[in-house]
Amino acid sequence: MDLQDFKKQHIKEELGITENFGKIFSFIDFGNVNNWFKHDRQSWDNKEISENESIEIDVLKLKEFADLFSEKVRCYYGKDTKNKGSLNFDYVLETTFGKHSFVSKDLQRIKHYIDSQDGDEKPKYLEKDKEGKTYIEIRKCNFDVELSVDAIKKINQYDTFCLFSGDADFVYLNNFLKKRQKKIILVKAGYITTKLRESADLVINAQNIKKNIAQIRQKPD
Repeated sequence: MDLQDFKKQHIKEELGITENFGKIFSFIDFGNVNNWFKHDRQSWDNKEISENESIEIDVLKLKEFADLFSEKVRCYYGKDTKNKGSLNFDYVLETTFGKHSFVSKDLQRIKHYIDSQDGDEKPKYLEKDKEGKTYIEIRKCNFDVELSVDAIKKINQYDTFCLFSGDADFVYLNNFLKKRQKKIILVKAGYITTKLRESADLVINAQNIKKNIAQIRQKPD
């Protein structure tokens, strides 16, 4: 057994992934995953991080981790065409997961109008339209439809659907796949609904794999 095979066997045993799960195809809702450790103040070895540090998803580590138990891995994430940093990050994701295994689309910009006198938001988040009305621009981009369509289109390529997300909207998809004799692995962080938990054969807590997929970074000045 070479080192890579040893890693695969070790991580499967650690996560509780038995041979019964067969071929696993992982689908990563990165918009959800990217915020998993946003508010964490402790590292994977339970050490408190400093105020100028944050725990963030390491894209390469995430891909390598998923590859240890997955036949295939597919990632979904939106891009802000007006933001160079966003476009650069999308390029990193595409390079890491592969052009044909990364799905992206433009995020939506939704104007949420507020009473500027009553708003608690900081002034820098407020904008005004041509009529002088105050609003906050909410940026939204979810991949529920794209991910679900792909999971169904590729249903003959796997025995187990592995979802990296805690989004309750995927309950319907999970149940649809289970009725077609597919097993479900759910990798999630924080609270999830009872229905989402019950739709999975195995639930993996992101805190238990933090060391495998995260890094500690200095916050920008």
